[in-house]
Amino acid sequence: MKSAKYKRFKYPIFNGAIGHCSVSSTSLSRMNAELLARFHGVIPAGGVGTRLWPLSRAAAPKFLHDLTGSGSTLIRATYERLIPLAGDNIMVVTGRAHRTAVLAQLPEISELNLVLEPDPKDSAAAIGLAAAILYLRDPETIMGSFAADQVIVPVAVFQDAVREAIHTAATGKIVTIGIRPTLPSTGFGYIRAGERLNVSGAPTARDVVEFVEKPDEDTARRYLADGGYLWNAGMFVAPVSLMLKHLEASEPLLYAGVMEIAAAWESGDRVETIDRIWPTLPKTAIDYAVAEPAAAAGDVAVIPGVFNWDDVGDFAAIGRLNPASEKTGVTVVGANARVYSDNATGVVVTDSKRVIALIGIHDVVVVDTPDALLVTTKEHAQSVKSTVEKLKKDGAVDVL
Repeated sequence: MKSAKYKRFKYPIFNGAIGHCSVSSTSLSRMNAELLARFHGVIPAGGVGTRLWPLSRAAAPKFLHDLTGSGSTLIRATYERLIPLAGDNIMVVTGRAHRTAVLAQLPEISELNLVLEPDPKDSAAAIGLAAAILYLRDPETIMGSFAADQVIVPVAVFQDAVREAIHTAATGKIVTIGIRPTLPSTGFGYIRAGERLNVSGAPTARDVVEFVEKPDEDTARRYLADGGYLWNAGMFVAPVSLMLKHLEASEPLLYAGVMEIAAAWESGDRVETIDRIWPTLPKTAIDYAVAEPAAAAGDVAVIPGVFNWDDVGDFAAIGRLNPASEKTGVTVVGANARVYSDNATGVVVTDSKRVIALIGIHDVVVVDTPDALLVTTKEHAQSVKSTVEKLKKDGAVDVL
């Protein structure tokens, strides 16, 4: 059912002009500047990161932690990566419970660019609302959505990929940045890349044939050997009008709801409107609501990302991202850590001054917090999520 207030609109089409004309370097520089002026970054900062419990919890999810020893939390690092591309035009979508913590990390962000969800509704509502707000400010906006909890290096290579994505989006495409797989992972969805596109300023842009769900191990090995598949990292760059066009077609109630909230965003009715509308919105992922239907319609392109990428999905990832201590042979995260080892390897994460001694044990994971202790192995790091679910079922919500 269409909203009576918001009619279907046409998204801006550029008739392939960027992809099919010969331009001077001066004209190209001017074009680059004009496109970047239309670009706005969006950082969805949601989820609890249950595989990183007890470090990551509902009140302090993983994006609020420094998990790489860089001195910067994941959300701050994400924000810093976008500043050279978007300047002050960066929006964060997070839960109301995280308002104070996010503002402490990002004091530059304005209240109107901090979108606070009353409760989690998955990525389609979060990204859809950001797109709606930006569309009503300027329908020519190109938005880029990048999760707050990913580790990316080198930053310059990532930024080059985003610039290619912006050029490609300007031709009337929803663009995802797919990650070159380095192993046959069964933990990620995949993108099947198609023919190379002819887009000036985006030499690596390719058509997207389809999005593929998380495969089994044999299929993942086949994808890796094929070379035509990329990991789906959930990065999207697109004209906001095109995002909303596909959202309206596939999720009309969600579309109508976010547009009504967006219409009240810069008025005194913002809080009342979101409190009234948000509970009625369908809960679904942006992949299902927008990306997959758009790919079926031929509206999706991909830029292969050749940078190093990690979503820090479990404690084994922390072991990959942080070198082992020369003294202990163990990866240690924590400013006050007191770790001793004898013929041991693994990962220790601690925020206490308690002495942790590891003897004759390998690939262990120890996470020590004031009210909860986790001991597992890297091999079983993914199983932490099921433990959290059992704790929740048993009513142990005080440690979640």
